[in-house]
Amino acid sequence: MKGKLKQIICEAIDSKKDELNNISQEIWKNPEVNFEEFKAHALLTSYLEKEGFEVAKSTPLETSFIARYGKKEGIKVGVICEYDALPGVGHACGHNLIAEAGIGAALGLKSVIDSKPDCNFHLIVYGTPAEEGGGGKCLMIEKGVFDEADICMMSHPAPYEIPSPSWLGVAQYRIVFKGKTAHAAAAPWEGMNALDAAVACYNNVSMLRQQMKPTNRIHCTIVDGGERPNIIPERAEMFYFVRAQTDKEVASMVERLRACAEGAAQSTGCTMEMFESSPYFAAVNTNQVMIDLYIENAKSLGVPFEDDSMRDILQASTDMGNVSAMKPSIHPIYKIKSEETNHNHGFTKAAGSAESQLPTLNSAKSMAMTAIDIVCEEGLLEKVQKSFEDSLL
Repeated sequence: MKGKLKQIICEAIDSKKDELNNISQEIWKNPEVNFEEFKAHALLTSYLEKEGFEVAKSTPLETSFIARYGKKEGIKVGVICEYDALPGVGHACGHNLIAEAGIGAALGLKSVIDSKPDCNFHLIVYGTPAEEGGGGKCLMIEKGVFDEADICMMSHPAPYEIPSPSWLGVAQYRIVFKGKTAHAAAAPWEGMNALDAAVACYNNVSMLRQQMKPTNRIHCTIVDGGERPNIIPERAEMFYFVRAQTDKEVASMVERLRACAEGAAQSTGCTMEMFESSPYFAAVNTNQVMIDLYIENAKSLGVPFEDDSMRDILQASTDMGNVSAMKPSIHPIYKIKSEETNHNHGFTKAAGSAESQLPTLNSAKSMAMTAIDIVCEEGLLEKVQKSFEDSLL
């Protein structure tokens, strides 16, 4: 039974490969940043409507959507799409391919519903904007969007094949120092230099890194350092990312960052304000039962898994972590050919290349087949849920 359904999935996705590639290419050619993904949103929602999905556009965010297919009963399978780009480097994280893989998996599962109406599951495709810093999924979670799903899945391209990557938790903070202006040549002693406070904070954090775990990350930019060299800066602003493998470690590192900023303010006579600038991205909680199924399904397609040693080296963060904290989820990395890692111009080129199509389609098939395993095998959903509950202890 499952073997036949998996064959139906693979044949359906292969039959739509040109349309899926066109979707990916259109998104790649028209990169749109956080909450401005209007072309991608229109493209994806119109395509899903054409395929017979019931689509709620701009729900609950302007560039998000929820598309449904099948009877609204049984196991509810959530497939997630991303489609936002990065400023300056376009789709250097390959979200055009993430959208393609998500739509591909959805088409594969739709084909099962069409051919086997008695299959007891309901398919939900979530269009999630603003992963690159905006926290679109976090905002959707606040609206209860994912509450009804039993399982959720998406996949992500990179130069490696890593089914259970170390997706780090990340907190994003702005730190604003305020001082007092003065003429930098005539009377510098009358001023309090906010830029000096920012530089002191930067150096404090640099020294802190010597006592951090190798898996922890703190990185920043100085986004405001004053107006002119002959005016003592009265304001300076820093933008920090704090990452770690667990949410508890992130919280601890944030307090250490706060201490660095407070010390810098005290030493320069400035005031300091530190505030969270984006929703917190939780560390991804990969469901072990689901990812084991995904691996076996991918292997059946000839996908080699040779890069797991890179699990703790290729580290990033995603708002999919927040979904995985509330629902059994997977977020595997699949390998496309690229000389550069994500967030580089070279990866942008790779995300638009013809060579990326086969691995993207294979990931789409693997996700859809994983869902079918859970739908068709009695008691498997309970094992998935038990694994999820145990992971929260």
